[in-house]
Order: sequence, then structure tokens, then C-alpha cells
Amino acid sequence: MNNLTEMLDKMTEFLRSEAKTETIIGQEFKLGEFTCVPVMSLGLGFGGGGGEGKGTSKSRDAGEGTGAGGGAGLGMGPVGFLVTRKEEIQFIPTRSSKGLSAAFEKMPGIIEKFMEKRDNGEKV
Repeated sequence: MNNLTEMLDKMTEFLRSEAKTETIIGQEFKLGEFTCVPVMSLGLGFGGGGGEGKGTSKSRDAGEGTGAGGGAGLGMGPVGFLVTRKEEIQFIPTRSSKGLSAAFEKMPGIIEKFMEKRDNGEKV
């Protein structure tokens, strides 16, 4: 059981060292007059197990044994970019939205256009 505890401690330390803020929010870079900051999605997983057993006198192998195993995984992928220009800031997703979420993403722009037309006295 001591090996299992030691292995889980090592996996936890590995995940702690890899899952940092710098991993999620990337280094900013310039693209013309725009400043871009990549935003990542991070998935972590780990598992472990152990056991022990004794053979019986009726079994072919009457020995004793213990065992433990474990694994850890780390997956990352881009979610989008925070883009700034002067006083403006916008999040640009890397995945296209569909359905209701796409409508919600477009809603601020639609409301803004509606308000501009109304303020200019145009028929809406």
C-alpha cells in the first residue's frame, strides 16, 4: 500500500506543476494594432488502484502477491483569444457556435444596432 500512496503523491505533484495559470492564459502577442492573448481549455485526469491476494492450497499457484498501478493524463486545446485594440476588448472563440448559443453571442450586436436605429429616429 505504501507504493500506491507514493505513486499517487507523484501523480498529484505532476498535475499540480502542469496546471498553472500560465497554461490556461497564454503569452500575449501583437498582431498589427491588436494585442491577442490565447485562452486554453485544460482537462486533467488520474486514477490508481492496488490489490493483494493469496492463493489457496487448491489453486495451481499457492503464492501471495500485491500490485498497484496508476496513470495520469493532461489534455489541452484552444478555446479562443482575448483581443484588445485601444479601449476595446473582445473574446473570439476558436470553435464555431451553433443553435441557441450562437444567437446569444450575436445578441449584444443586434441590440446595439437596434438602439442606434431608434436613437437616429429610424423605423424599427
